[in-house]
Amino acid sequence: MAIIRSVGTGIPKYEISQTRVKDLVQHIFSYSERVIERLLPVFDNAAIKHRQLVVPEEWFLSEHSFEERNRLYHQLAIQYSLEAMDHCLEQTTINYDEIDMLVFVSSTGVSTPSIDTFLMNKRPFRRNVERMPLWGLGCAGGAIGLSRVHNWLKANPEKTALLVNCEICSLTFQRGDHKKSNIIGTALFGDGISAVLLIGEKSKYREEQNKLLPMIKSYSSYTKKDSTDVMGWGVVNSGFEVVFSKSIPALVETIWKDHMLSFMEVEQVEIEDIKGFIAHPGGKKVLDAMKQSLHIHPEKLKYSEKVLNDHGNMSSATVQYVLQRWLKEDMKSGDKGIVCALGPGFSSEIILVEWDK
Repeated sequence: MAIIRSVGTGIPKYEISQTRVKDLVQHIFSYSERVIERLLPVFDNAAIKHRQLVVPEEWFLSEHSFEERNRLYHQLAIQYSLEAMDHCLEQTTINYDEIDMLVFVSSTGVSTPSIDTFLMNKRPFRRNVERMPLWGLGCAGGAIGLSRVHNWLKANPEKTALLVNCEICSLTFQRGDHKKSNIIGTALFGDGISAVLLIGEKSKYREEQNKLLPMIKSYSSYTKKDSTDVMGWGVVNSGFEVVFSKSIPALVETIWKDHMLSFMEVEQVEIEDIKGFIAHPGGKKVLDAMKQSLHIHPEKLKYSEKVLNDHGNMSSATVQYVLQRWLKEDMKSGDKGIVCALGPGFSSEIILVEWDK
């Protein structure tokens, strides 16, 4: 069992409204007026007011090579991951040299050595800290990262782990990609960086815990075969082109629903037993499909909607932003939550958590 101790975030410095993004798209893409009129409602219907980016809006007006994009990713991933980690540990008495495992999740840039090694050099981690870089999980990476740390802490119940999710989606923007999937991605994605501290059930730091915290009880992973074209990246000379199928909301009502019902049957819980769904908000249509498919009361998805509204879709980091808000909620001992996310593969990850001391 893993106990979620705290969540920190690194908020990129440039904030942009959805209205401004829509204006930029009209300026950047040379669509006909008829096509523009057909595509722009995507921005109005995305349920996003503003989001944060690591680069100013002027950056998008020029062409950028893959090398330049990835150099920026490398630099800014380190900068904002450090901010998120510092923010996370500041809420506890645990120091960097007391972390036993460092996990780094990302899909928006590449680095060898992986970014976690650079983070180790910037903070006083022990030299024998274990590392687990996870790449290519996309939007599901926030939940999958929690599941993998949970497994590791079950095997090492006296230890601690720091999970970092870093997604700098803005640097992948392709001016020359006029496919509808790129427009949808532009309407949805922002930049987000998070860090989550987890401790094992026999950790000495559990004795310092004087408030209710969510404990991971169980999880389930599901990947649909022959569905690799649903979402992901197409790697081209200039970087990453977004792959984003219009079938995703429909897959929520089939794959996600079936996976969720099967998981809840195994765990012997009902929708009514769940106080909050800590769901990755892939977009408004995805959240609406979740509500409709399982008749979930909007109150149980309130923070997923709020994070989407305030930050957009930040890929894997998004679910940690939602988790951060639920940690501030006035929960009672025994209250249950579901962490869930969908991602490339096509994959679904579900985690059952319960608040306790």
